[in-house]
Amino acid sequence: MPVTGRECADCAAVSRSRATAGPTRRGVLAGGAVAGLLAALGSEALAPRLAFAAGGTPYSGDTLVVLSLRGGFDGLSAVAPVGDPDLARLRPTIAVPAGLGLRLDATFAMHPALTGLKALYDAGSLAVVHATGLAVPNRSHFEAMAQVEAATPGSPLRTGWLDRVLSLHDASGPFGAVQVGGGGLPWSLLGDFPDLGVGSVDDFGLDGVDTEDLPAWSTFLRTAFAHSDARLAASAGTALGALATTAAMREAGYTPSNGADYPDSDLGRQLRDVARLVRADVGLRVATIDYGDWDMHSGLGRPDGGWMRDHLRELDDAVAAFATDLGTDLGRVTLVTISEFGRRAEENENAGVDHGWGNAMFVLGGHVNGGQVFGSWPGLRDVDLTDGDLTVTTDYRAVLADVLRSRAGASAGEVATVFPGWTGSTLGITSAA
Repeated sequence: MPVTGRECADCAAVSRSRATAGPTRRGVLAGGAVAGLLAALGSEALAPRLAFAAGGTPYSGDTLVVLSLRGGFDGLSAVAPVGDPDLARLRPTIAVPAGLGLRLDATFAMHPALTGLKALYDAGSLAVVHATGLAVPNRSHFEAMAQVEAATPGSPLRTGWLDRVLSLHDASGPFGAVQVGGGGLPWSLLGDFPDLGVGSVDDFGLDGVDTEDLPAWSTFLRTAFAHSDARLAASAGTALGALATTAAMREAGYTPSNGADYPDSDLGRQLRDVARLVRADVGLRVATIDYGDWDMHSGLGRPDGGWMRDHLRELDDAVAAFATDLGTDLGRVTLVTISEFGRRAEENENAGVDHGWGNAMFVLGGHVNGGQVFGSWPGLRDVDLTDGDLTVTTDYRAVLADVLRSRAGASAGEVATVFPGWTGSTLGITSAA
């Protein structure tokens, strides 16, 4: 079907908002003069959010990396149901053909651009969950992502699901939760728990302040905020607490391990920084990264070339390098991909796909029961679709709950706190041992 106003009313707004979102917390620290820092930290709205009551015990689980594929990821291209005879009927020009896809099983094949992910799948470190998403369709970028990142349908809670995860345990220093890269912090971190925005490890600092002068400036700024509002003082303290560590990391430099070759892209640099923080043992519990530009209403391209192929290749190169770089440290990391919605089953008149519902998620880690496609496949017959969309058979919260139970030490009761109202069962995607 062609692009319609109903389908894409907020697409342009999404692009504008990502470009004009205003100062990020990293920008407050590293983007201006020290005088500007003082003025900016005087605004509570720009300060890092801090919790003042510890939530529980010290954390000993995995670093959870949430990679948000913003714009509406097309799971039917990334993990194509080549064994479903209706795929070619619905997508006569853009479907991945069975002979070109990287076969996973009798039903599914990865897009040919995903050779690195296929190798991780074959090695048992990567799993796929298909036909997953929100319990109820929502084709608005803003509303759907807000729902995904809040994960509180029918609840009065106004915090993000990652903030609630973090609050299950005591704070673990300024690097407990970090958004790496631009775009501001996601709604999933909304709440009172400490979190930090970092454009990059090497760029995080005070403009005009050399490493040797940093201790004096930190002392001055802590003193300047010591008698301000307690929340503001704690916000400044958390941000300043990260500076000495990043300064030391910058001085030491970083060489990826095991021959890992990150692509020269924003995503490559961001995942490189996450690996760097993991290997530096700075107490990283949660890292979030945004990787957008998936809103392919037109010109998606054929499987052997074009927008989707190129974008998937960049994703593949970055994630594969991340896994290679971590090596054995992948055993204490779990990465999950998430998006606001999938794309419609049928291609439109512009050789693209409009906003849909069901989608595919990737789960990567050292304790992932990989080499499997999880979830119940609903089929692509017209009668199987929901208003032209792939029907969701697995609530995305089941995927996240699985990781929390096995890899983040959350009890069933704690999972219920993180996802109020959700009563599903976990899938066995990850294991505790």
